[in-house]
Amino acid sequence: RIYTRVGASDALAEGLSTFMAEMVEAAHIISGASARSLVILDELGRGTSTHDGLALAWAIARFLAERIRCKTLFATHYRELARLAEEVPGVVNLHVAVREWQGEVIFLHRVQPGVAERAYGVEVARLARLPPEVLSEAERMLAELERSMPLAPERAQQLPLFGPEEHPVLAELKRIDPETLTPLQALEFLFRLKRRI
Repeated sequence: RIYTRVGASDALAEGLSTFMAEMVEAAHIISGASARSLVILDELGRGTSTHDGLALAWAIARFLAERIRCKTLFATHYRELARLAEEVPGVVNLHVAVREWQGEVIFLHRVQPGVAERAYGVEVARLARLPPEVLSEAERMLAELERSMPLAPERAQQLPLFGPEEHPVLAELKRIDPETLTPLQALEFLFRLKRRI
């Protein structure tokens, strides 16, 4: 059987919000899917708070992969879900290729291994012809949000297919031999590392 949860429609006649309809469908998928099923989920968890949505998307994706073991396509903007590939055998991250050229974004419609380097929401809004003043305000707000809440370095970069890239500070710690350092050198080394975090 093939199960899908795609779109953002509510069921007002039944008294269901978009999010409740999404969760009811997710429950139906979980209770009916088998290892021979194909499950397609698009942006699961978007109808609630970021943390609730991420937690539910994580738990549902993990359950499908570990317990049901069905083939699943799980499209998401939650970059944190990429970590499932590190924790759950058989989970692989893929993204659709994008090329930035002369200030333009070109969607290549080609699937590649790994995680997308960044989201392109403002560029999609531009393609949808939102007014320039709305786009300018969105770009300003995006820059402000990225300054105040940057992604952790290992999540800001594209993740490799077979495991996380090592943080540069951790790599430097592994290279140093503490027994060869004087106390002053060790203290200076520690301060240098602290500035890089």
